[in-house]
Amino acid sequence: MNISVTKAAKQWGVSRTTIYQKINDGELSRTADKKIDTSEMIRVFGEPVTKKRTEQSVNTSNSTSVNSQNVQNSTALEHQLALEKMKNEHLEQQVRDQKQLIANYQEQISQLNKTLEKANASIHDLTQIRLLEFKGADSEHSDQQSPLEPEPLPKKEADAAPTPTKKKKWWRP
Repeated sequence: MNISVTKAAKQWGVSRTTIYQKINDGELSRTADKKIDTSEMIRVFGEPVTKKRTEQSVNTSNSTSVNSQNVQNSTALEHQLALEKMKNEHLEQQVRDQKQLIANYQEQISQLNKTLEKANASIHDLTQIRLLEFKGADSEHSDQQSPLEPEPLPKKEADAAPTPTKKKKWWRP
């Protein structure tokens, strides 16, 4: 297709002077009717600006759609990241709570062990006192009391410790 110099200058975005210089220098040829073949213009100047603008517009819309998709993907990833951070914070809080619970249980165990040690010590002391009383009563009153009956405790000690019940002996005929 053949076009005028003016139309070629407009479509390719170059001045008419530049086109005439190219013709004079032999870089660009014209037909006998002083028109320029579009294939010659493409060979020398490349694609026309209007066509480039159309392609750029198409590329821009494609790019815009790709950018829009990237923005959506990015937003989805940011949302997922925020959810994962919240889950992580929740799990960290649960770990802290469990550690506190363990510490509380350990403190309770420690207190119970102390109470148990005191109770065992009291039982041991009471056993020792009863044993001493039993041995003392046995040696002093071996003729008067049976070995199973300990000597009565003084009033002060009797209140502190329970008195054992008298054991009955059964005789079989």
